[in-house]
Amino acid sequence: MSSQLGAVVSSRTTINFEAALEATEDVIRSHSKTFFFATALLPRAERRAIRSLYAFCRASDDLVDCADTTLQDLDAWRAEVNLPAERQSNPILLSWACMREQYGINRTYEKELLDGIEMDLAFRMFDSWEELQTYCYRVASTVGLLSMPIIGLAKGVSFEHAASYAIKLGIALQLTNILRDVGEDAERGRVYFPRADLERFGLSETDILQQVYDQRFIDLMRFEIARARQLYREALPGIALLSRHARPAVGAAALLYGAILNEIEAIKYRVHAHRAHISGSKKIRMVPVILLRVLTLRKPKQPS
Repeated sequence: MSSQLGAVVSSRTTINFEAALEATEDVIRSHSKTFFFATALLPRAERRAIRSLYAFCRASDDLVDCADTTLQDLDAWRAEVNLPAERQSNPILLSWACMREQYGINRTYEKELLDGIEMDLAFRMFDSWEELQTYCYRVASTVGLLSMPIIGLAKGVSFEHAASYAIKLGIALQLTNILRDVGEDAERGRVYFPRADLERFGLSETDILQQVYDQRFIDLMRFEIARARQLYREALPGIALLSRHARPAVGAAALLYGAILNEIEAIKYRVHAHRAHISGSKKIRMVPVILLRVLTLRKPKQPS
């Protein structure tokens, strides 16, 4: 534990810091086995910090998934998030506040993340792919941007250079989530496909909410999967811009999530009835291939 973090933690009297960290671990074990698996490849300090970030993101997202949550509730959460570590009473927020103070996190991205979550609270359909990209940036790309000061960059790499790849990866990951969760979102009255994409394949919002499964829906899913895969291809070289100890974890997260697209195809796009996922044994079998691919990536040139 760094002296800076130790100073923050030692000032706490109401919450045990180790218990707060354990709370973050519980959140990840419960909500994202893929993320838990991938972050196990990080060194201990970075692993704890990244898991604290994830738990904060998860807790924020869970807030707006509650049917009776209001904008005032989200504003109250924002105010609580903004408190410094020594004033936190929520164990997950204590853990995250300590980490963001230790690593000097740019809180602009934290605000943008919460702005994205607010878009879910006052949900309306997106008209275009550009609007959906904005949403994906806020709820997912910002997580990558918040992560970079924690996991570190390769020598000589600027934040701005690496950020462009992190943004694309975040959009790819969120689009994968959307494709996996079409059925669950429909049950909550949400359709994340842009209207322009639905119209392209002769579908409507009502069709998705009623869980229509026909050739039009299959063609739509194929189109969106191709879009996600292109984003993964464009984002993957950016992993080589990260510190060497961070590449296996980020590469594993990217490639394991990307493999969910294969599982969607394997269940013939029946995402209303089945949740596509990668089994634990399959993840373990994929690790050697993932590590080989990630550790042999060539660093993309920095723009002049």
